[in-house]
Amino acid sequence: MIVRQQPHPLKIFFTLRGSIIPKIYPQIVLVTLLSLIVTIIQHELPKSFPYYSTAMFTLLGIALSLFLGFRNNASYQRWWEARTLWGQLVYDARSFARQITSYIDSDTPAGREAQRTMIHLTIAFTHAVRHRLRGTAPWTDIAPYVTPEHIEQLRHVRNVPDAIMRLMGKALGDIRRQQMVSEQIIQNMDERLNSMTVVLAACERILNTPLPFAYMLLVHRTTYIYCIMLPFGLVASMGWTTPFVCAVIAYTFFGLDALSEELEDPFGMAANQLPLMALSRTIEVNLLEALDDGDIPPDIAPVNGYLP
Repeated sequence: MIVRQQPHPLKIFFTLRGSIIPKIYPQIVLVTLLSLIVTIIQHELPKSFPYYSTAMFTLLGIALSLFLGFRNNASYQRWWEARTLWGQLVYDARSFARQITSYIDSDTPAGREAQRTMIHLTIAFTHAVRHRLRGTAPWTDIAPYVTPEHIEQLRHVRNVPDAIMRLMGKALGDIRRQQMVSEQIIQNMDERLNSMTVVLAACERILNTPLPFAYMLLVHRTTYIYCIMLPFGLVASMGWTTPFVCAVIAYTFFGLDALSEELEDPFGMAANQLPLMALSRTIEVNLLEALDDGDIPPDIAPVNGYLP
């Protein structure tokens, strides 16, 4: 995710990091070249393209703007819901660690081991959720927090974070059987596990339920048709300014289309998608500090204004 501050007004036109231009420059170049060819033909052979009223293009542009606005709103809602869910995961992990360290007696070896096991599994769960949403292998990140025996078991399951949550449930059951905390506290801890499970399920719902393909196809087609038709309708009235105007309009419409497509999947690695790695590291650091573990990794800092 881009975390840079607002660029200087003189640099805002040349900022590419985090911009959508690298994704849409072929379309912009195509429309600009087409507009330039149409303009040259109109200049060399006057009246090659008759004067058209701009009313048709105005109405079509308004309709396309409404379509793009609706799709951008839907994509942003998905992005914001995903960010809210990860905020909930941060809250649940911190609350669960506080309960574990506050109510389980750390003066006994069994209590200290129970604290370490639960907090380590919570960290492993967080990393596993991130890797599941991004379709990457979680083993390097979760190996320090899961026993080798459990790692071998997890390699044979399809949903690693859900399997880790089951391990956390069994560990909580062991705490209950050993009567380390009261039944009321066990219930509160189990509610935190349930909340983290809800976060996983909701993120999977966003990941596996994209916007309807037919709607996306309609917006794509309409955008291309509009931008290709535009120079033929403007050249008679705008002359040599036609390529510039068409390039700006193409940048606007193709940019909105590409940006909504990027935000539709908030869990990827693109510049405007969520910084899941940084959020996972935040949880990892907070929980290890709660455990009073001396081996704490550093926070992930932005690199060139980008937070992974």
